[in-house]
Amino acid sequence: MRASLLDLARTRTVLFDGAMGTELMARGLGLGVPPELWNVERPEAVREVHAAYFAAGSDVVSTNSFGATPIKLAAHGLAARAFELNRAAARLAREAAPAGRFVAGSMGPTGKFLKPQGPATEEDLIASFAEQARGLAEGGVDVFIIETQYDLREALAAVRGARAASDRPVFVTMTFNAFPRGYFTIMGNPAPRAVAELEKAGAAAVGANCTLTTAEMAGCIRAMRPATALPLIAQANAGQPEVTPEGGLRYAQSIEDYVRSVPEIVQAGAAFIGGCCGTTPDYIRAMARTIRQEVKA
Repeated sequence: MRASLLDLARTRTVLFDGAMGTELMARGLGLGVPPELWNVERPEAVREVHAAYFAAGSDVVSTNSFGATPIKLAAHGLAARAFELNRAAARLAREAAPAGRFVAGSMGPTGKFLKPQGPATEEDLIASFAEQARGLAEGGVDVFIIETQYDLREALAAVRGARAASDRPVFVTMTFNAFPRGYFTIMGNPAPRAVAELEKAGAAAVGANCTLTTAEMAGCIRAMRPATALPLIAQANAGQPEVTPEGGLRYAQSIEDYVRSVPEIVQAGAAFIGGCCGTTPDYIRAMARTIRQEVKA
């Protein structure tokens, strides 16, 4: 049996992939179209994105299933197809993976607030994440990655749902904003408390993704490190999006600026590192070079 993703992280820094949505948009995905539909309607395009990240040096890619909980898919009338779309997402990534590489099943937020802020109950969320996890597990993912969570209660429900569906390891990343007094989600969850609670809930690795630049991410990982014994994950944005004169989007951090803080993120304690919004295979390729240089040093 091959080594696990967690085993690999004990020997060196493990590299995730970058953004999926913008890569699919570059291949023709229209505004308002759920990216997960392309798992069955344009599978070659999804497979191509995964292959590009593996070629750039990713050890692990995340499936095209970020918004594929039944609750999230219901907005498009696709709730009944959640299992199918998640299984297809996992199979596409698995098909693209070279020998010795890994697939993480992406599980994003439902978009519904829990009571009393919103209509959702914890039982609703657990059931929705469990259905997603069943499809991803059937498709062959190595781990689940519950990501871009902004409410600790939802993140904990997602862990419970994933663990009810499968015994695969569960990774969790939440999204934080940087403030003078620390790193907090929009719901007010502080980074150290979040990772400590997720560890108690049974997560196998924890960390942060989205929102922060690489320089800010280094500080966030540094704040988390004393609060948990688990491996830490860091997937920063390429800065904040800006609207171009042509009406498109570009991200503030160039590749050179982005990778400049990568060694600091690793030194702060990240075992897993990757990209989030605005990052491309070129960003991942530069990160792979930087990580290799750090190992040689």
